[in-house]
Amino acid sequence: MPGRHVTDHQMRLFMTFRQTEAVPAAAAKAGISTATGYRLARDPRLPSQKKTPRGRRRRDPLEEVFDSEVVPLLKAAPGLRPIAVLEELLRRHPALGAGVRRTLERRIRAWRALYGPEQEVIFRQALPPGRLGLSDFTDMSDLGVVVAGQALDHRLYHFRLAYSGFGHAHVVLGGESFVALAEGLQNALWSLGGVPAEHRTDSLSAAFRNLDEDARVDLTRRYDALCAHYRMTPTRNSVGLPHENGAIEGPHGHLKRSIADALLLRGSPAFDDLGAYRRFVDEIVGRRNARNGRRIDSERPHLRPLPRRRACDHEMVTVRVTSSGGFTLRKVFYTVPSRLIGHRLRVRLYDDRLEVFVGASPLMTLPRGRPDRKGKHDQVVSYHHVIHALRKKPMALMNLVYRDRLFPREAYRRTFELLVERLPERQAARLMVDLLALAHDRACEAELAHCLEDGLAQGRLPDLPALRVRFGPDPARIPLVEVKLGSLVSYEALLGTEMIRGAP
Repeated sequence: MPGRHVTDHQMRLFMTFRQTEAVPAAAAKAGISTATGYRLARDPRLPSQKKTPRGRRRRDPLEEVFDSEVVPLLKAAPGLRPIAVLEELLRRHPALGAGVRRTLERRIRAWRALYGPEQEVIFRQALPPGRLGLSDFTDMSDLGVVVAGQALDHRLYHFRLAYSGFGHAHVVLGGESFVALAEGLQNALWSLGGVPAEHRTDSLSAAFRNLDEDARVDLTRRYDALCAHYRMTPTRNSVGLPHENGAIEGPHGHLKRSIADALLLRGSPAFDDLGAYRRFVDEIVGRRNARNGRRIDSERPHLRPLPRRRACDHEMVTVRVTSSGGFTLRKVFYTVPSRLIGHRLRVRLYDDRLEVFVGASPLMTLPRGRPDRKGKHDQVVSYHHVIHALRKKPMALMNLVYRDRLFPREAYRRTFELLVERLPERQAARLMVDLLALAHDRACEAELAHCLEDGLAQGRLPDLPALRVRFGPDPARIPLVEVKLGSLVSYEALLGTEMIRGAP
């Protein structure tokens, strides 16, 4: 037909029909004109074979420099990027111009395909069910998660079975450590209900960072003991070769993107507490496991049984409470009740908390603090532990080292700043200590903070007598108890009866 090129398919149809039909009939059945049919009959080559190769339409701008200058650069530095080669060429030959970039990239790509060095080959592995479980950490701080009004700098421990894709995630507040690995791994295994034959991690270089040789040997020994407790063979991929952990490195990105999408759908990255954020992550991982439910169920019979109990997933440290009313552990100062001054405490160190014991008796649980990235010390302080001592020494509040951490809420800190601004130091310190004491004695920390915020909004100082009346016990709510005393005659009668019964 006019205006359309004959295709190879039409040519093949024409030649097939031509064996039994005349040229006009064969051309009609092939969808071409009779004249085209006669022309094709004279030249039986396919249309694609008649096309002449396209020649260069303009002069090659790299003709004089590619073989003499570019190729030596590529041979000397095989990993050199084309953009770096272009910058070097423009430095040597400014007349080339930046318009040769695409031409240079195509020429370099073609040269490397023909003469470039051999590249590393990734060998895909087919693993049987129940064979391999993998662990790794990924940084989550760029998601902008906020917990209790503070940005959460955290990581995610991720466990995955290579065969079925079962996954488990655990929010880690600190860096990569054995405690975080042990707690997350055991949570994953007990959630799974079985144990794979082999457990693979990366080189654990982040966990070993800043540790001396003895500490590294101890950490390795503890990791081996953990795997031995669950009868898993511990393995590690080579340093700098993350593709050996490919069964979990790729899912890292998928899980992180799923959490980011869920935060957008939720409408806010802010959570009331850490538990709410952890439940949020668990729900996302649970939905992913539900999609792989059949494959996970088929792998469970091939897993080894769990041991009778969990292994140790914490560090045990002994500390001494100083006269400052607390102890220092890993560059963090923790306050405890002053009655413990001089005592030695046993502390179980977890990733997110400290469990404190006096001997074998549990005492309290403290949130774990961490120094900042520059190594500056931190404090975990509770005003409940020191308020009785501050009542005796209120001026100690003015220059207290951990004063900013002592205030339980932002309203208390702003109130103290207003008191210092308007009142003498002694009076301001006394009033602030009395406010903290009121919150402690009457258990009204949140309600008192609302009252302080209202006063700050109006620019007035807190009225302590009025606050004591407001948060004091309401006389109208105290029940009136009438005690009616019995007459002495009844007691005498009772005593007389007992004496008569006891007489011989």
